[in-house]
Amino acid sequence: MAEGNVLVTVHLRQILCYGSVRISVPEEQEAGVRVGSIGSTFPPLYQLLTQFYLRVDQETGDVYTTDNRMDREALCPDQPQAGECIVPHDAIVGPEAELVKFMVVVEDINDHAPHFDNTEMHLSVSEDVAVGTSFLLDDQAEDRDMGRNGRLQYHLEGAGGFFSVTVEEEAAILFLVVRQGLDREKQDLHEMTVVATDCGSTPLSATATLFIKVTDVNDNCPEFTLDSTQKVVITADTPRDTVVARVRATDLDLGPNAAITYSLSPKVSERARELFSLDSHTGLINLRGDFRDCHSDSVSDRGEEVVLKVLASGPHCPPADTQVTVSLLPAPYQENGIKIRFIAEHQNQTIVLQENQPPTVLALLELPGDTSSVRGSLSLSIEGEVPFSLSLQNGKYLLSTSKPLDYEVKSEYHVSVVMRGGVEEPAAQGFPRRVIQVRVVDVNDNAPQFLQSHYMIDIEENNPPGVSLLRVRAQDADSGQNGQVTYKLGRPSHTAAAIALYRIDQNTGQLTVSVPLDREQQDVHRLTVVARDNGFPPLESSVMVTITVLDQNDNAPVFLTPHFIFFIPENIPPLSRVGKVGVSDVDAGLNGEVEVRMVNSSVGPFVIDNAQGTLRCMADIDREKQDRYELDLFATDNGRPSPLTSIARVTVFIEDVNDNQPQVILPSSNLSCLTVSTGTTTGTMVTKIYAIDKDSGLNSEITYTIAAREPPGTSPSSHHHGDSSSSPFQLDARSGNVTLAQRLMGKDLGMHHLFIVVTDGGKPAPLHTTVWVNLLVNDTLEPCHLDTMPRSLPYRLAQTPSETPSEMPVCDRHAQLILLLGLGMMVASLCLFLVTVVLYMKQRKTSRGEPQQRRGINEENQIPLRISERYYSGEEL
Repeated sequence: MAEGNVLVTVHLRQILCYGSVRISVPEEQEAGVRVGSIGSTFPPLYQLLTQFYLRVDQETGDVYTTDNRMDREALCPDQPQAGECIVPHDAIVGPEAELVKFMVVVEDINDHAPHFDNTEMHLSVSEDVAVGTSFLLDDQAEDRDMGRNGRLQYHLEGAGGFFSVTVEEEAAILFLVVRQGLDREKQDLHEMTVVATDCGSTPLSATATLFIKVTDVNDNCPEFTLDSTQKVVITADTPRDTVVARVRATDLDLGPNAAITYSLSPKVSERARELFSLDSHTGLINLRGDFRDCHSDSVSDRGEEVVLKVLASGPHCPPADTQVTVSLLPAPYQENGIKIRFIAEHQNQTIVLQENQPPTVLALLELPGDTSSVRGSLSLSIEGEVPFSLSLQNGKYLLSTSKPLDYEVKSEYHVSVVMRGGVEEPAAQGFPRRVIQVRVVDVNDNAPQFLQSHYMIDIEENNPPGVSLLRVRAQDADSGQNGQVTYKLGRPSHTAAAIALYRIDQNTGQLTVSVPLDREQQDVHRLTVVARDNGFPPLESSVMVTITVLDQNDNAPVFLTPHFIFFIPENIPPLSRVGKVGVSDVDAGLNGEVEVRMVNSSVGPFVIDNAQGTLRCMADIDREKQDRYELDLFATDNGRPSPLTSIARVTVFIEDVNDNQPQVILPSSNLSCLTVSTGTTTGTMVTKIYAIDKDSGLNSEITYTIAAREPPGTSPSSHHHGDSSSSPFQLDARSGNVTLAQRLMGKDLGMHHLFIVVTDGGKPAPLHTTVWVNLLVNDTLEPCHLDTMPRSLPYRLAQTPSETPSEMPVCDRHAQLILLLGLGMMVASLCLFLVTVVLYMKQRKTSRGEPQQRRGINEENQIPLRISERYYSGEEL
């Protein structure tokens, strides 16, 4: 080969720099922020393979952020909170275009507020629960940040001191703790707000409404009010089965716990039991029979009193009691004329009285004629409970109300006043009677009442503005202005956001939504509607309206990043995971179910595993054939009627493994021969061994070693194993340059065979190739020709470090024998060498330059060499 014909190749070496270069980048940085530099570690120039999130200054090596902000939660969705989010980056640096890898640590900032999956929590607690009891709250908040930014603290607002929350630190479980005794009869529903706050420097929080329903236990007994004692007057003409009175007891419990049974006390007389009956469920007291037929002979002129003691009993409770006194009067006699003088306000002989007034005197009644000659009395004649009474004062009667009147119960009364005659009057004489009309005037004492305790409605998102939702309706038992109701949105929904979203007609209660709703921003809306009457002062009540926003397929799938970058070794097993290709869809149900597939599936042996959300390699790959793959991903949701899609790019870099042995370029053949003049000066490079390796990085770094030397005149069995004293030539392990190490002497004339082993730097086991370098030392530079090669090599040369351990002990057992044989051969060779020199000098005088012949095997310019039970040979290019 001509000396000036040099083959030059450029190697791209990969240097793994994990741990040596680390750049920390706070997430969500704006574009153009300097975050670090690789200039202090690597020489210029600089170029990043991927510049989606970062870019590098080609001259200085400073690293800056780009317009694409780094989101730690998107880049490392599976990273535990205690770990680092590391994004490997690759750069080409230096004049030799080395590929280096450095770590970018994405630091967390508090950019995510806590989030409750459910904005409402419901819990039922018995009212007899002990103070200090804890209840597990399943609906806890989540925070996608890490460290302090993702650690949550909880507290309650609006709990009124009844409850608190605590967190079990190790398991991060949220508990509700009862702090005060509960009483359902005082408050059966506790509504409060659970606030979750993270521990970031600028804390973010989220809220959820907690509804605690207090369930009933039988902790109350029936009770009568203090004024439950009644006095009733009946006359002999009262018909049978007339309702004389009604007793009512109350039990604050609910359901079966509040059941009340009425009965007469065992102390009630037999006569009372004969005259009256008591309904055990309603508390009504009825007259058993016709009083005039059965008992008129037993009633004196002044009448008779019967006392009824009534008991009210409940489950597991002692009975409560009250008393009803019934006055039995004889039949009255007839008398003409009863004089009435009105005391209360009246119009056209009608008394006008506002409701809810305390007992009030209405009128003064007088008997006709001379009261000294007329023996009689006045009484009221109204069936059932009578809210009026007559009292005798100085021979005249005062008509009064016995309790406050209720307009909503009865708005008008007709009070009959009857004069009862004395004993001297005939019994059959008619009774004088006067009817007094009493009209009750309404006051605003009733607040509006909604027809439903809770309104709920569903509506699809993206609704047209102004669509009607529902109509709330409240009724007011009052009359006139007091019963006219208007509606409005009340607190806590009466905020700027609620005003912007919803409207309610103040007269009809029709609720409408003013703008399109977005389920992804808020899926449940709770409004408070207030109904208010027009009385003075006005009264109002409120009701909750829950609006559930239903999902539409209005959001396309979103990949965690528009460009995924993965690194895999070229010997990756089939079906192995390449990386996670995260994609999400904020829609719900089928609208949020996403399927990912590859558009260009023929580009490489990769498939999408939708069940795991990963990219997998399905077949063997070879970096030397293709070192990177560019894939396009296509994500489709299952929304109806039209699915939505998105795309992303995937770059898969193939990392090298040591699967290629070196290839020898120079010399081109094991039979190549080069003549070296005896006048060559020491240190001169006489030839060069050049080999290449298709691998990269350390796997392609080549070293050259002289494994054996065969000086002129030696037999095949007397190879010198790497002994430089037997040859004037030496080899540079890195460059492959063969130089003259010592001055050529007469003994050096002839053919020198150097057996070269070319080794790469692969781990754990390097690969080898061998080649013969044939150098003819001659006085002239006439061309050199070689037809044969050395026949074979000793056993020791056929072993390499890759030989299996099982073979090594065999060699060790023969080590001593080989040493003795070697010493003997060295002595014989020395003697033979001296004889050969003498003969050679004589022969040289007669025939200079005659080519020496070597025994060997003529097999296409290659020789076999057994290394590690494999055959390596120089490869022609």
